[in-house]
Amino acid sequence: MESIGSIRDRFKETDEALLRELIEIYSQDERAGVKSLVVKAEKSIEKLQQERARVHAMTEFERRYPDCDLICGIDEVGRGPLAGPVMAGAVILPKGCEILYINDSKKLSEKKREELFEIIKSEAVCWAIGESSHTRIDEINILQATYEAMRKAIGALEPAPQMLLNDAVTIPMVDLPQVPIIKGDAKSVSIAAASILAKVTRDHVMEEYDAVYPQYGFASNKGYGSEMHIAAIREFGPTPIHRRSFIKNFLQDD
Repeated sequence: MESIGSIRDRFKETDEALLRELIEIYSQDERAGVKSLVVKAEKSIEKLQQERARVHAMTEFERRYPDCDLICGIDEVGRGPLAGPVMAGAVILPKGCEILYINDSKKLSEKKREELFEIIKSEAVCWAIGESSHTRIDEINILQATYEAMRKAIGALEPAPQMLLNDAVTIPMVDLPQVPIIKGDAKSVSIAAASILAKVTRDHVMEEYDAVYPQYGFASNKGYGSEMHIAAIREFGPTPIHRRSFIKNFLQDD
């Protein structure tokens, strides 16, 4: 008789079809340990089905346009930080693409974002990142710099998109149909994918800046106004990557 340890190793499989096969094979085994493995596998499949249903619900907007093959999701990250660029992600996913656990990047752990970052890049028809620098933000303001980053990302896509699904905004000076979706990064797989690409890319940039300016904690705060970050600005002054228009109050408080 096969040992429970050997069976346990088989149940480490995560493929749904194989799990179902294992459940069928061992469902008549009366040993308590095997019964526990079967129940656990059944719960895993149930959770997987729930996740598939959640992700399918996030394709609602993509499914509204069945005749449009190149739907681009677009989102930005970095409007609020005191330092560094604002970045926009743009991504076209294939029709019927299923990327489990995709979500608004803010709702995901760093580890899960990094995993999905690689999956999205490999699955996408095409993807691109647009960036507006801290100096550009000071020159034209954060909103216009965000639009500029979005236009750069859209313009870098090959093939070019036929329409855009945007997180809440309508991007000026873009001659494409646009669908602004409030909280779109939690409602559209395309926008969620764009948010993950932008977030992970920007985080990596800020981690590189952390090695150059270690006093400011960029690896942890990513340029946002944490207590430590603000204290460092007051003690050491701004770095070359700080947005001068964002830190005036902190420089004048003293």
